Amino acid sequence: MEPTILEIKAFFFNAKTDYLPYYKYFSIELIENMNAKDLLLLIQKKNENFSYPEEKLVFKINDLVVTGDQSINEVVERLGTSLQIDSVNSYRSSNGLIINDDDFMKSYELLAPFASEEDLKFYKTLYALHYASETEKFDHSYIGDAVLVLAHKLILDGSRHKKEILEAITCPYSSLLACEYENNLFNAQDYTVAIEELKNMYKSSKEDSFLEKLAIGFQNEKESFFKKDEEESKVVEIENRQIAYYAGLANDNSNTINEKIMQSNSKVINFSRANKLSGLSLLEDNKTLAYKKAAATLLDALDMGAEVLIVEEQKLFDMFKNNLESIVKTIGRDIDMELISAKDFITQTNLIAA
Repeated sequence: MEPTILEIKAFFFNAKTDYLPYYKYFSIELIENMNAKDLLLLIQKKNENFSYPEEKLVFKINDLVVTGDQSINEVVERLGTSLQIDSVNSYRSSNGLIINDDDFMKSYELLAPFASEEDLKFYKTLYALHYASETEKFDHSYIGDAVLVLAHKLILDGSRHKKEILEAITCPYSSLLACEYENNLFNAQDYTVAIEELKNMYKSSKEDSFLEKLAIGFQNEKESFFKKDEEESKVVEIENRQIAYYAGLANDNSNTINEKIMQSNSKVINFSRANKLSGLSLLEDNKTLAYKKAAATLLDALDMGAEVLIVEEQKLFDMFKNNLESIVKTIGRDIDMELISAKDFITQTNLIAA
């Protein structure tokens, strides 16, 4: 049997000697029972300047966060043999995959007064989760998902400091109300329910406050935000176009949609954020961040060549369409791309076929 060869693109950077990060390429034979740390060691044997931490080893493979004991066979099964290795946080890199991780314990200090030694041990198990945050990509000052998970645990465990815990994780500028939970772990961990419960706890604690009264007015604004135009849906030309499909975290109907795109003599455009969140749940609490995430999705499709973007969820379609001007203003770039909901796209293609 022919050996499996991994084509590796590996991240290099030394803060003492390099101005910018760079990559080098390696061909590595996949060995039985190889884990992620074994792979890094083989790269280092080929180039002694490649660096990684011996302890607390987390890094990215094809933008997914893995730990040192991650099976490479599992990685290859999911991602293939062409792999890009990056620092878990490139702007914190000091030497290759070695990072300054002071921010991890700095976030813990928010809850340290209410936590025990056992709680600290639990928090340290969330190290990879902290660096797998999607929110941090949009705001480097974000406190991280891990400390929010710890806060939820403390409250569920019956801490008598519930109010203080909620304040501690909410008052910093980029904190609980900036979290639209979505992490980039290879072995995904879903804390969506925990994060939503924390938000509800915090908002419930403010029911009788002045902030809650302001929220009544904001709710009217939010309803206006989601209100769909009463005019008939605009017909979008879908024949002989370059078309991308955005599913977000909704049911992915890409097989059906892509087939209809090709039936329209159009080209399917793939883009990396096709299954990412785009800020919808942040609208009420952090409109600017919501617009940044929406812009990231739209620009990703546009920059891959899309002339038309099909949007699966109606609420997301309304968000993009009704707030395009604000989204454009937030990122300072025009988004010259037509939008159509999946429902309207299917209706149009069915009419053409008829």
